[in-house]
Amino acid sequence: MSILKYLSARRSQLCAARNYPNVLGFSSFHTTPNSSIELHTQDEEVVIALGSNVGDRLHNFKEALKLMRKSGIHITRHASLYETAPAYVTDQPRFLNSAVRAVTKLGPHELLSALKRIEKDMGRTDGIRYGPRPIDLDILFYGKFKVRSDILTVPHERIWERPFVMAPLMDLLGTAVDSDTVASWHSFSGHSGGLTALWEKLGGESLIGEEGMYRVMPVANGLLDWSGRTLVMGILNLTPDSFSDGGNFQSVKSAVSQARLMISEGADIIDIGAQSTRPMASRISVEEELGRLIPVLEAVMAIPEVEGKLISVDTFYSEVALEAVRKGAHLINDVSAGKLDANMFKVMAELDVPYVAMHMRGDPCTMQDIENLKYDNVCKDISSELYSRVREAEMSGIPAWRIIMDPGIGFSKKTEDNLEVLMGIPDIREEISKRSLAISHAPILIGPSRKRFLGEICSHPSAVERDPATIASVTAGVLCGANIVRVHNVKDNLDAVKLCDAILKQKSSPMKFKQ
Repeated sequence: MSILKYLSARRSQLCAARNYPNVLGFSSFHTTPNSSIELHTQDEEVVIALGSNVGDRLHNFKEALKLMRKSGIHITRHASLYETAPAYVTDQPRFLNSAVRAVTKLGPHELLSALKRIEKDMGRTDGIRYGPRPIDLDILFYGKFKVRSDILTVPHERIWERPFVMAPLMDLLGTAVDSDTVASWHSFSGHSGGLTALWEKLGGESLIGEEGMYRVMPVANGLLDWSGRTLVMGILNLTPDSFSDGGNFQSVKSAVSQARLMISEGADIIDIGAQSTRPMASRISVEEELGRLIPVLEAVMAIPEVEGKLISVDTFYSEVALEAVRKGAHLINDVSAGKLDANMFKVMAELDVPYVAMHMRGDPCTMQDIENLKYDNVCKDISSELYSRVREAEMSGIPAWRIIMDPGIGFSKKTEDNLEVLMGIPDIREEISKRSLAISHAPILIGPSRKRFLGEICSHPSAVERDPATIASVTAGVLCGANIVRVHNVKDNLDAVKLCDAILKQKSSPMKFKQ
């Protein structure tokens, strides 16, 4: 399976060490399961770790999250997804691990009972300690409280020694402390620099890809590890009016031929679009878009060359997304990040495929209006606006481990803004990391291919003359941290991507000195 390269090179430590006081208004108590502390009426923020290594691990996660919601546990944030080697008892299958932040009115022992009931309902039995299990749910934090009883210890006593727990826990935080509760969690670590310093002491980001632990995205019945290389997404436009190749691939035969060509040239993903999103494009109906899309999608899915490749559908309609996934599409690419269809997030939460959320102001008809081109700070504003869309998606049930971000080159941006985005990918990640490390870890897709700003810079009014400029922009973007590049010319851009990956790999290798 293709591997996505995580290229967010740190130019500086994301979070400077902070001094967290030992006491920040939290309460510590020793209690029994039936003590009065269970008489809760206010919401408490909690962190719950998830693990699974038996059966369909992803299905187990989804089922556990659904049962948690039904039990009065309102999930607000998801960590990234990790595949990890088993600890303690090593002769067993690999685990999936993650964690969630949630709010609940359940008292700590009520919460424990609810989680144990979910584990039992999902088939967990009393077996070997640390042995195989379909689902494992542990309370890591409960509000600002420390809990000690015969059956419950919070914070979980072995958090600090387990990278497979610490990695998802850190994902649920931002580099900025956003509440007294989070400050308390940092204080519980017992380290003057809080959880951040403790994570760095364990090895931090250097552990990802090492020690048997990989950050992954579920797609096409597999797990995509983006630590290996940059993915190339080939563009297949079925529209009569796209700015570059409109009308070239309207027949099923010509579209399939183009898909075959791009696959033969090395495309990892084919992105099929049946609605033009060029500036001032007229919007077509759901029915017309499906009429263009489905025959081609079915034909492309049927060719043997597509084995091992990913098929994406470019749409902002939830009904099109739903039908496309039913026909076999592996991911959905939405230029509006849910703004042009109020049902998109709800539908995507049920579809269990990756979702590309792109930054755009307005719609294709209004995105280049003067008001939509005003930025105080391009990368900071894009980060804020894109993060707000992703947070809404997450609150609707799309976990962070299924999110891909696109800063929207060419959408609601002037030429100089597009250049800022290309060079500012590390800044976008860093800005988002202040609020959520999980979202900042998400793959970033860029799509500069043949766009007008390249023509303006290089004096090429014709889109098909902009391939050399596209290669240059792709090179800049990948070297700055892009993980997926969406292009018309797969062959030449793949060469550029391979060179960039080699440069980045060389740069990250330990220095070798002659004796």
